[in-house]
Amino acid sequence: MNAKQEIKALVFDAYGTLFDVHSVISICNQLFPDRGAALSQAWRAKQLEYTWLRSLMGHYEDFWQVTESALIVACQTLNLPCEPARRAQLMDAYLHLEPYPDVRPALTALADYSLAILSNGSPRMLQAAVASAGLEGLFSHVISVDEAKIYKPSPRVYQLASQKMGVAESAIGFVSSNAWDVIGAKAVGFWTCWVNRSNTKVRSSASEE
Repeated sequence: MNAKQEIKALVFDAYGTLFDVHSVISICNQLFPDRGAALSQAWRAKQLEYTWLRSLMGHYEDFWQVTESALIVACQTLNLPCEPARRAQLMDAYLHLEPYPDVRPALTALADYSLAILSNGSPRMLQAAVASAGLEGLFSHVISVDEAKIYKPSPRVYQLASQKMGVAESAIGFVSSNAWDVIGAKAVGFWTCWVNRSNTKVRSSASEE
């Protein structure tokens, strides 16, 4: 039996996979001319770093808090003012991230499967992003790490998908643009698909090492 026959459900990462985290560059540039790309990159890097640190320390804060803390430090690093009014504008942008152009066609084509989101995002953030992108009704489940109180790539997060969907790990296909996320999902037994949105070069064989 091939992978397509085995898979009964497809689970998608949200940020960077369905939703373009760097779509905030436009509002960043409005507030900080010509610094938008640098701020977006620094913000995302700190956001991920803080999820991993909090998981390792056993000190959970939801993704909204993590995202705001990451924004503050990213602005400080780049010597950009981050008073409450600007910070509120930037945080609001995270509730209205743009979906990648291929998202709706892909989800529509995969409608025969049970579809879900499994994300670091808090429930409120995910609900807002799905609604803003016009993707409501396409997913049977929108699952947040908030239920496990730890971030990816903890096995406890990926196990939420099988628990919620009533499907064995070996029958779940997991889709993410984050290589570390794919590795975490594969470790618990999911089929995995890496969407290489950053065009990262991958060596094709060991002979190239």
